[in-house]
Amino acid sequence: MLASTPDLLRLLVVPVFAWAAWRDIRTRRLPNRLWAPLVLLGLVALAGDLLVRLPLASPGDTLFLLRVAISLGFVLPLAYVFWRLGAFGGADAKALMTLAVVFPTFPTYALPVASAPTVPLQPTALGVFSMTILTNTVVVALAYPVALAARNLLAGDVAPVMFLGRRVRVRDLPTLHGRLFEDREGTTRSGLDLDALRMYLRWRGVSLADLRADAATLRDPTSVGTTYPPTDGAVGAGADRGSDHGSGVATDGSGRAAPARAGANRADGSGVGGVDGVDASDVDGIDGVDDPWAAQRFLDDIDGSAYGTTSERLREGLAVVADRETVWISPGLPFVVPMFVGLLLALTYGDLLFGALGLVGLV
Repeated sequence: MLASTPDLLRLLVVPVFAWAAWRDIRTRRLPNRLWAPLVLLGLVALAGDLLVRLPLASPGDTLFLLRVAISLGFVLPLAYVFWRLGAFGGADAKALMTLAVVFPTFPTYALPVASAPTVPLQPTALGVFSMTILTNTVVVALAYPVALAARNLLAGDVAPVMFLGRRVRVRDLPTLHGRLFEDREGTTRSGLDLDALRMYLRWRGVSLADLRADAATLRDPTSVGTTYPPTDGAVGAGADRGSDHGSGVATDGSGRAAPARAGANRADGSGVGGVDGVDASDVDGIDGVDDPWAAQRFLDDIDGSAYGTTSERLREGLAVVADRETVWISPGLPFVVPMFVGLLLALTYGDLLFGALGLVGLV
């Protein structure tokens, strides 16, 4: 492949973003240490571009500097704004910031094949490559709801939320990402985050199977005995007591069996689980039961906010997963995945939006 040395250096981000996309799908977690080396690579490549353009006196050099200024002065801060508004996760924002540094202007690659065109094929009038990556990412991401609806249609899950969520078995929740798309009243966009659910289960030292099997007892806040580190709720973090696919024995993360839950077998029958004639789904309303599920105690006890979870939202979510066999979840979109696809499309085809507008004669 024929290209300038800076542009060849920039290609090193492609395998890194491929790994990041794979990890984002698997864990929804990306390490902070991932970005600094890529930013450094981008700065080195940019320095190389500037060196070959010295003394930066031609109109082309001025245009180059303008494009770099737009990438660093607009696209990079835009990623931060998206994060502050909640449109991006922290890793998504850092990924876009990194690309704004690495790819401020369009690179050019000539394939070592006779008569082969140079890529990217479709440039833009603006010429800011990080902006092209961003618009490609948005276009790719917009296809996600359509794919989700098609999946639901094939599975026979036809509902108004089929473009935004999918139905799953409750027992599979410990290994899934996203948030509940329903509460006891019906569909909701503010359901319990599944990472927060895993944090709660680990804090109590129980599995989801335990919770479903003995919900009436576990709703009683006095049933909370020894508590354990909740981790950050990631799938597989520590000994995942939230998994139904393990041994079924709750541990404290070190392999030790968790102690018996206080209140589960009280001789006086005063535990909620021992109240005769009480349906498990109605325990939240029993007189004298404060803080059902010990939800507020959990939030007060942990070091953090459990992804914005409130005690009411946690109680609603626990009630849902305790009583139902299937639930709708909003799986969320690991945004680094469409960003990686958008990067590949940008490096080969170019700007999808600009090309589409050109087809209809708008540019």
